[in-house]
Amino acid sequence: HRFLTSKEEFHAFLRARSEPGDQVGDDGEEERKEEDKEKKEEEEEQVSSCQSEPPAKRVRAEDVGQDGENQEGAGAEEKERPERKRARGQNKSRPCMKPNHYEQSRLCPSVTQGCPGKCFFGPRCRFLHDVGEYLAGKPSDLGQRCVLFDTFGRCPYGVTCRFARAHLGDGHQNIVNAALAQQWEGKLLVRNNLSKELQHRLRKRKFVFQKAEEYLRGLKLSGGDGKGGKATGEQEVSNCTAPQEGLGDGGSHEGPVLQEQGEDPEAEALQSPSSQGDGVAPSVPTVGPLTDEDVTKLRPCEKKKLAIQGKLYLAPLTTCGNLPFRRICKRFGADVTCGEMAVCTNLLQGQSSEWALLKRHHTEDIFGVQLEGAFPDTMTKCAELLNSTIEVDFVDINVGCPIDLVYKKGGGCALMTRSNKFEQIVRGMNSVLDVPLTVKIRTGVQEKINVAHKIIPKIREWGASMVTLHGRSREQRYTRSADWEYIAECARIASPMPLFGNGDILSYEDANRAMEMGVSGIMIARQVPEGALIKPWLFTEIKEQRHWDISSGERFDILKDFTNYGLEHWGSDTQGVEKTRKFLLEWLSFLCRYIPVGLLEHLPQRINERPPYYLGRDYLETLMASQNVDDWIKISELLLGPVPPSFTFLPKHKANSYR
Repeated sequence: HRFLTSKEEFHAFLRARSEPGDQVGDDGEEERKEEDKEKKEEEEEQVSSCQSEPPAKRVRAEDVGQDGENQEGAGAEEKERPERKRARGQNKSRPCMKPNHYEQSRLCPSVTQGCPGKCFFGPRCRFLHDVGEYLAGKPSDLGQRCVLFDTFGRCPYGVTCRFARAHLGDGHQNIVNAALAQQWEGKLLVRNNLSKELQHRLRKRKFVFQKAEEYLRGLKLSGGDGKGGKATGEQEVSNCTAPQEGLGDGGSHEGPVLQEQGEDPEAEALQSPSSQGDGVAPSVPTVGPLTDEDVTKLRPCEKKKLAIQGKLYLAPLTTCGNLPFRRICKRFGADVTCGEMAVCTNLLQGQSSEWALLKRHHTEDIFGVQLEGAFPDTMTKCAELLNSTIEVDFVDINVGCPIDLVYKKGGGCALMTRSNKFEQIVRGMNSVLDVPLTVKIRTGVQEKINVAHKIIPKIREWGASMVTLHGRSREQRYTRSADWEYIAECARIASPMPLFGNGDILSYEDANRAMEMGVSGIMIARQVPEGALIKPWLFTEIKEQRHWDISSGERFDILKDFTNYGLEHWGSDTQGVEKTRKFLLEWLSFLCRYIPVGLLEHLPQRINERPPYYLGRDYLETLMASQNVDDWIKISELLLGPVPPSFTFLPKHKANSYR
C-alpha cells in the first residue's frame, strides 16, 4: 500500500517537516522547541521506566519493508526478543511529572481576587503580594485570547492567567465584559463540588450516617454473614431503585416505615436544612405526616427506574474520563456519562482530589458516579453521603477493576469471589440510595472459568437495577477479544433486569453486532480494548451508521476544544495549563492508535491490532499517528505553548509509547 513505510522513513519525514505552521497555525518557534527537546531527551534517557519500541510494532514494520535492510535486521531483533519482557501494565515507577516551578513565586489568591489587604495569613503568607515582582518572573503569555474571558466575560485568574493580555487593562486591572458576565450570572455550570463546610465535617467525623448505621447494626445482629440486610427490612425493598421524587401512601409496608420514622427528618435537617419547608427547626427531629416523602419509605413499584435501554453509555475511564473529555464525547452523541472510579474511603475522608472525580457538567443530562470499595460499612456510608450531598442519576459499583492495588484489598474483581461481602454491599447501598444502583462486573477472575452467569441472578435479587458485563476476565485484563457469546448468554439470564455489554466496540458494525446479541445497550469504554479514547466520534458513527473519514484538521479541532474545556475546568493559570497538558498527553497516548478510514484497505479497523508505520495524507495526520512521546509533546506545544524546563512525560500504561 502506498501509505505504508518503515520506522526510519516515518521519523525522517517528521523531522524534515518539523514546521507545520501552514497547517495548524504555529508561531514559528519549532526550531527552538527542537533544541529544548534534544536536551530533554538526554535527561529522560536516565529514567528507568522509559520504553523502547514495542515488539509487536517492530514485527509489522519489518513486514512492510521492501529492501534487504529490514529483513537483515529482523534476524538480530528476533534474537533480542526472548530477552525482553513484554511491555504491559502501568508505569508504576514513572517519575513525578508535576511541574513545581510555579510554586516558587505564586501570587497570593487574595491579590488575584482583588482584595490584597484581606489575606488570611497576613505577614506569614508564603505567596507574593507585589504584582510587579510576580510579573517579573511570570512565564510569557501563551496567546492573544483567553477562553474564560471570551466565554464568560471575566477571567477569575486575573494577572496569573497565561493569556492575561486579553483582559488586563491599565495598572494590571482585570477587565470584565459586563454584558457577557451578566448572561452567566447565577448559572451553575459544574455541580457536585465539595464545600469547605462538608469537608470539615468529614475530616472531623461529624457527618451523621443514620441509614447506614441502622443497616450495619442489622448486620451485626445477624452475625454479619451476608444476610444482614434482611434483618432490617431491606428484603422488602431489595429490588428498589428509589427515585428522587414520589410519594408513599398508607399502604406501604409498616415495618420499614416505623424503622425509618424519626430517623430521616433528622438526617435531612443535618445535611440540607434549607430543604425543610414545614417551619420546624432543623435540629428538632419530627415524624410528620405519613404522606411526607422525606419520612415514608417508598414501595418497590414506586421507585424510579433507570430507563437507558438502547442508549450509548460512556463508561468510567480512569485518568482519561475527566470532565473535559466527557464534554467531548457528549458533543459527539454519548447519551449516558459516568465519572471516573472514586475510592469510597477517600471520599469519606473528604479528599478534594477524590471529590473532583464526582463533578458533573451541566450538559451531562444522564450522569452517574462509580464507587470502589471492599467492605459494606464504608460503601454503605459513602452511598448515603453521596445520596444527600450530590446530584446523580445512578450510582455504579466497580466489580471489574483488575489492577493489583484494588484486587489485593478485596475490591474490584475480588468481590466476585467474596459473595457475602458483595451481597452486603449491594443490599446496604440500595437501602440508603434514592437513585438506581448499578453494578459493573467481568466474566470472572480466571481466564477460562466464567462465573458471571452465576452471580447475575443474585445481583438482581439483591436489588441492583442494571448490570454491565465486560466480556473479559481479570487475568485477560484488556487482551484478546471480548466474549460476546457469553455476554449474550448472561443477558438472557439477567432478564428482566437490563444488561449492558462492554468490549471491543470500535465501529458501528461492532455496535450493531453487539445489539443483535440481545443486550439492553452497549458501553463504550476503556483504554486498550475500547473505542471512546481512540476515536470519540465513534458515538456519531454509531448513530449515523457510517464510517467517518475524519480529517487531521477536524481531529486537531477536537484537541483544541479539549484544551479549551480543560482551561475552563482546571484553570488558565500556569498550574491549570500544565494539568490540561498532562491529561491531553494521556489522551494522545490512545488517539495515536487511530488509523484514518481513507487509508484502510479493509473496514473497519481492528481494535487490538497495533498499526504498522504509515505516512498520512498530510504532515499533521502523520504526526498524530506517531507513538513517540516527543511527538505528543510537540502536539501539546501547538496548543498550550512550550513545555516548562526539564519537562518529562511517560504515559500511565507501558504499552502506549516508546522512545
